[in-house]
Amino acid sequence: LGRVVEIGSREQIFENPQHPYTKALLSAVPKINPDDRNERIVLSGEIPSPINPPAGCSFKTRCMHYMEKCNQTPEGVEKDDHFVLCHLCQ
Repeated sequence: LGRVVEIGSREQIFENPQHPYTKALLSAVPKINPDDRNERIVLSGEIPSPINPPAGCSFKTRCMHYMEKCNQTPEGVEKDDHFVLCHLCQ
């Protein structure tokens, strides 16, 4: 829905993704070495309307870690120049 949910260096994002959406995106990247396979995260649920996005976390309708507090907008967490917009990281 056009919202940045994670910001960090290339190493931080690729080696230690924190947001569930980042993890799902990275799980879809093809691997060159067949021994480096990780489990593909397949998202389910409804894709929200960008015209009328849901209140709270914009990823909540597809997140496997949804909890009641996701109905409130998460505050960003920053540690070592790695920013994540998720209640799981708070």
